[in-house]
Amino acid sequence: MTVKGKTVLVTGATDGVGRRVAERLGAAGAEVLIHGRDAARAESLRAAIAAAGGRASIHLADLASLDAVRALAAAVARDHRRLDILINSAGVGFGRDDRRELSVDGHELRFAVNYLSGFLLTHLLLPLVVAAKGRIVNVASIGQEPLDFDDVMLARRYDGHRAYRRSKLAQIMFTIDLAKELDGTGVTVNAVHPATFMDTAMVRGDGITPMSSVEEGADAILQLAASPDLDGRTGLYFDGLRPARAHVQAYDAAARARLRALSLALAGLDPSSSFPQVQVKG
Repeated sequence: MTVKGKTVLVTGATDGVGRRVAERLGAAGAEVLIHGRDAARAESLRAAIAAAGGRASIHLADLASLDAVRALAAAVARDHRRLDILINSAGVGFGRDDRRELSVDGHELRFAVNYLSGFLLTHLLLPLVVAAKGRIVNVASIGQEPLDFDDVMLARRYDGHRAYRRSKLAQIMFTIDLAKELDGTGVTVNAVHPATFMDTAMVRGDGITPMSSVEEGADAILQLAASPDLDGRTGLYFDGLRPARAHVQAYDAAARARLRALSLALAGLDPSSSFPQVQVKG
C-alpha cells in the first residue's frame, strides 16, 4: 500500500473490519487516527499498532450524537493540517428485535449513525482532505433499499433491515453527489460493499452466521483507500474489489438533491456553501 507517512482517520476502528483496516494501515506506515466509543478497545488497538512499529492516536466519540461528531472533527482539525484518507466505517447493524431506536438528536438510529454522522464528519473535515488531495471511502453494503422521502426516519412500519439498507443506500448517494461536487479538487470519493456478512461482532449480534472474513473486507476497503489504480477514479460503488452498480435510486439526481438538502438541514450545515468551503467549528 502507498500510505507511508500519510494521515488516516478510520471511524469504527476498534472492532471488526475497521480494526483490521487500522492495523494494516499502521503496519504499512500510516499515522492512524483511531475512532471508537470504548476507551479500552481503542487503547488495545493503539498499543497493537505501536508494538508493530506504527503510530496511532485515539479519538473517542459516540456517532449517535451530532455534537460528538463536531467535537471529533474539531479535535482532528486542531492536531492536523491535512487528512490523506478518511474511512467512514462506523455503523450499526439490523438489530434483532425490530425495535425502533433514536439517536441523541432524535433521528432514527441507523440513518443517524450509518449515514448522517459520516455526512457531517466528512463535510467538516473536507478542508483537510482537499488540502491533501486525499481519498474518502464510505463503507456501505450490497443491501440497499430506496429511501421514502415521506418517511425517511421510518416512523411508520419500522423494520430494522429496511432501516439498515436505506442508510447504506444513502451513503452511496452521498458518495456520488460528493464526487461530483469535488470534481477538479484531486479528491476521490468511493463507496464499497467490503464483503458479505463478515465475521464481526455486529453480524453475530444480529443473529447471522458469518459468510466471509474481515481480511477479505479489509482488502476491499484498502484498495479504495490506497491503491494507485484508483487515482482519479471517483464517484464509484464497488462490490468487494470490483466496480458494480448500486440501486437505481443512487443514480437519480433529483433523489440525491432531496437527500442532500435534508441532510444539510439535519446536520445544521449551510446549504449555500460548496463542499470544500465548509469550515470546522469547535
